[in-house]
Amino acid sequence: MVNIPKVRKTFCKYSECKKHTQHKVTQYKAGKRNKKALGERRYRMKQMGFGGQTKPVFRKNAKTTKKQVLRMECQTCHKKKQVTLKRCKHFELGGQKKRKGQMIQF
Repeated sequence: MVNIPKVRKTFCKYSECKKHTQHKVTQYKAGKRNKKALGERRYRMKQMGFGGQTKPVFRKNAKTTKKQVLRMECQTCHKKKQVTLKRCKHFELGGQKKRKGQMIQF
């Protein structure tokens, strides 16, 4: 399980900072699909009429996990950057830190 703090001090490469600053960390989420995008319009036109499914539908998923992407916003210049993590089954943002030698409470 990966546990990431909500605020992380890391290097900001943009010209306003160019030093280590506090970054607000959020998890990346894909945006809403645009119905007016060319590929989407082309696909809808191809699907119209007779003939069933025209493009292949991917069904052979081999991976059980996805790579986690962190979206980091600098708190001084408010520029955003994205950092990719390794694959993990469980991802937690801002959870409690594990303490050495303490009992687990339910």
